[in-house]
Amino acid sequence: MNRRLVTLAAVAALALAAGCSGTSGSGPPPSQAAQLGDPNDHTPVTIEFWHGFSDAREQGILGQALDQFHSSHPWITVKAVGAVDDDKIVKAIRGGTAPDVALSFTADRLGAYCSSGAWIDLKPYLERDNVEANMFPTAVQEYTQFKGTRCAMPALSDVYGLYYNTDLLRKAGYSSPPRTASELMNMGLKLTEYNPDGSIKVLGFNPTWAFYEMVAAHVAPTWGAQWLDSSGKSNIGKDPHWAAMVAWQKKFVDAIGLDKLKRFGGDAASTEFSANNLFETGKLAMNIDGEWRVAFVRSEHPELKFDTAPFPVDDSQPNLYGAGYVTGNSVGIPKTSKHREAAWALVKFLSTDTNALVTLSNGLRNVPTTLESLKSPKLTPDAQFETFLKIFANPGTTSTPATAAGSQNQELLATYLEKYQAGKGGDLAAGLAQVDKQIDEAIARGEKEGPP
Repeated sequence: MNRRLVTLAAVAALALAAGCSGTSGSGPPPSQAAQLGDPNDHTPVTIEFWHGFSDAREQGILGQALDQFHSSHPWITVKAVGAVDDDKIVKAIRGGTAPDVALSFTADRLGAYCSSGAWIDLKPYLERDNVEANMFPTAVQEYTQFKGTRCAMPALSDVYGLYYNTDLLRKAGYSSPPRTASELMNMGLKLTEYNPDGSIKVLGFNPTWAFYEMVAAHVAPTWGAQWLDSSGKSNIGKDPHWAAMVAWQKKFVDAIGLDKLKRFGGDAASTEFSANNLFETGKLAMNIDGEWRVAFVRSEHPELKFDTAPFPVDDSQPNLYGAGYVTGNSVGIPKTSKHREAAWALVKFLSTDTNALVTLSNGLRNVPTTLESLKSPKLTPDAQFETFLKIFANPGTTSTPATAAGSQNQELLATYLEKYQAGKGGDLAAGLAQVDKQIDEAIARGEKEGPP
C-alpha cells in the first residue's frame, strides 16, 4: 500500500461533486443532525463498500475482517468492490452513484473531501457513540480531518523508515545503521562500489529525489521541517530546516554524481514494486521505504539478510531520532450514501475494532491505526516490522497537513527540488520562496472552489 500524488484537477472535481445532487431532481441533503438514525434499528440492509485492494490475497484478508463485521452486525450485508481508486470515487459522487462507504488509499485528498462536503462530517456520530480521537496517535488524527471537520477515519497506516542490508554493512565494517544524516551520507559513500568503467555496481544509498520512496514529504519529519506556518501559509521558504535538508541532499548527490545515480536507478517506477527492486536484489545497501517492504522481501527474496531502523535525522536535532513519516488509508461516507447508519457502523468497525485491525495488519502487513491495537497480544510482528510500530507510536512522528489543494504542495515542491538537484534551481532561498508563493496560490484556488 503505497501513496501516489494527485492533481489539482481532482480537487476541482470534488468541489463540483459537492455541488451536484445525489439523484436527479433531489434537493440539498438535510442537516447532519437530521440524518442521524437509530443505532438500535436492526432492519436488514445491504451496503456497498468500495476500496482499492486489488489482488486476491489482499481482498481475501479484507474479507476476513468483513466477516467479523457481519458476525457482530448480522443485519448488515456488505457488498465489497475492489480495485477502486479516488478518481472513480469522485466521478461516482458527482453522478450520484457513489457507494455507502469508500476507502481511499491516499490522505492527500482529505482536504478536498472534507471542505467540499463530498464525504460527510462524522462529528455527530463520533459524539453520539463516544468515539474519542485520542485513541489514535496525533499524526493520524491530523491526516483524517481538515480544519476541524472530520470526514474520515483511519484504517491502517503506512510508516516510513530505513531498510539496510546487514551483510553489506558488516562487510564494510559497520555493526549498526546510521542515526544521523551525516552518518547516512558517509556510510552511503563508503558502501558504494563501482565497476571498472566508473558506473555503480552496488549503491550505498540513493539520495535522488523521486527514486522509489525518496521524496521530501517522507524525509521532512526527520529534519523537523514544517509545511505550514501558524496562519496556514506555506512555510517551506521560511523554515530553515527545509533549506538544510535540501542542501544535505544536494551535497550527497554531488558526491556521487547525478548522472551515475540516474543510470543506476534506471526506470525506478518499473522496479520498485517488482522482484527486481534494487534493495531486494542486493544492489542497494540502504533505502527509505514503507513497512510493506518487509512482506515484499519475505515473499520475493527470503534469502536477503536485512534489518530496519528509524530514518536518520538532522545532526543538529538528535532528539528527533525514532520518529518518522506516517500516512494511510482513510475511510468515509460519501454524501450520496443512502444507508448512513449502517455505513457508519462499518466505518467505526474498520477504524476502531482491535480484532479487525489486528487481522488486517497481520495479513496485509500495514500498521494498525489505534494505540490499543498496537498492544494487542494477537498482533504478530517480526523484528523488522516491529520497527515501524515503534515509529508509528513515537509522538514526534508526523504527516503532511491536509489542504484544500490536495497534494499540490508536494508536487510543486518536488518539481523545484528535482531542478535544484540537477543544478538548475538557482538560488535555493529564492527558489523555496517561489514554491511558497505557488503553494499559497494553489491553496487559495482550492478554498475558493470550496463547499457550495
